[in-house]
Amino acid sequence: MKIKTWLFIMFFIVMIVPIGGAYGLYVWINAYYHDKNVGEYIEKWTELNRVKSVLDDPTLYDKNANLQDIEALVNDQLAITLYSKSGFVNYSSNPLTSGFISKDTFLKDLFELQQKYNAFTYKEPVYHKGDLVGIYEIQLVRTDWVQGVERRSWLVIASTVSLFLAIYTAVIVLLNRKLNRPLRELMQQMRTFAKGEHVESALNLRKDEIGELANTFLAMQNEIELARVHLKDEQQQKELMIASISHDLKTPLTSIQAYAESLQNKSLTEEQQVDYKEVILSKAETMKHMLEDLLMYTLLQSTSYDLELVEVDGAEFFEMALSDYETLCKEKGFTLDVICQVDGIFAVNPKQLQRVLDNLMSNAWRYGEIGSTIGLAAVNAGMYPAWCFDFVKPALVKQEGMYMIVQNYGQGVNEEDLKKLFEPMYQVDNARTKVGQRGTGLGLNIAKQIIEKHGGTVELVSQVGYGTAVLCWLPRFKGEN
Repeated sequence: MKIKTWLFIMFFIVMIVPIGGAYGLYVWINAYYHDKNVGEYIEKWTELNRVKSVLDDPTLYDKNANLQDIEALVNDQLAITLYSKSGFVNYSSNPLTSGFISKDTFLKDLFELQQKYNAFTYKEPVYHKGDLVGIYEIQLVRTDWVQGVERRSWLVIASTVSLFLAIYTAVIVLLNRKLNRPLRELMQQMRTFAKGEHVESALNLRKDEIGELANTFLAMQNEIELARVHLKDEQQQKELMIASISHDLKTPLTSIQAYAESLQNKSLTEEQQVDYKEVILSKAETMKHMLEDLLMYTLLQSTSYDLELVEVDGAEFFEMALSDYETLCKEKGFTLDVICQVDGIFAVNPKQLQRVLDNLMSNAWRYGEIGSTIGLAAVNAGMYPAWCFDFVKPALVKQEGMYMIVQNYGQGVNEEDLKKLFEPMYQVDNARTKVGQRGTGLGLNIAKQIIEKHGGTVELVSQVGYGTAVLCWLPRFKGEN
């Protein structure tokens, strides 16, 4: 039950039950009083008739009448007052009653048994030969009645207080069970989790707002724990990256230092000096690429870093982007087969997209079989180059946009390594690379992040003992008709 509904029901109970209880007590007391009144009324009439038989004697109202019979009747439960016909009090068992009363009061309520809170009162005139000689008034004290009322009044007060106490005690217990206790438990769980401990909770099984809150807390706990694991992995990757790049930088730096020291030797021939300088420049270029990769990777990891995209004509841009690799391929011992069949408008960052091609071509040179052909293509989706491997064609599933394809012959990559190649710092077996061509292990990860920031995808397909291809898909510019 929802807490809102439960609180409404509790409020209703707290309001209605006391009223219902009070009404029940009121009905019970009234029923008791009604039954008691009937019995008492009959009892008082019986006693009244006994006294009336004495007071109906006209001689009692004479000035010097003998009142011994009346004195014998009166007691603390019965009071008698005799009035003359003019309203003077001839006799009263109550010492406070004396003097004269007005005619209106004197003749009021005759022959009626008046029921008051503490006594019954009865007045009746007495006649002799048709003439009024006086009036007697009888008061029957209701001692038992008054005591009974007082007892029941205290009973009503005690019952009402007990009812209220019972209701509010029950409400407090239920509130503690429904709200306070689970909230304290949830707060304790939050404090436990804040200390870094994992929390298991059964509060999420509740079908109310606290259950929803517990579910939210457990979901938050899972997200934070996943974030902690992710941060831990990132920290480990950063530490590994720093260690790896430091090691990789040390090798060319050592070579630079060694060749630079050798250049100080004046016995070197001019040809040797030229060779040494070329080695130094080559190693410096290698270090430069490593540091650029590290900087680019760091930038791409930042959530605040966005690529600025510009609209370009696909045919013109990709023709230019693919045109600069043929000479480099020949220098590295490869033949390059280039195809560019792209049309339409694309939103790209030219510099970063060129970086992607550089990284992919660098991997093709590093892992390709020297003397083989490297395929480089930019084609509309739905097309593929003639030189495309058969195992690559099924992966070209997109029917809109365009593909950039870099393909090389070589040992290929097994299925297990394919899943990890886009992870930072991951590299396939070093034996497959050529001596001195080990990279930072960030190239594919950087390429993947850049393509994804263009709204595209990257996929690597390979067949062991045959070759590998990297497929980069880019969407057309959305504003294009």
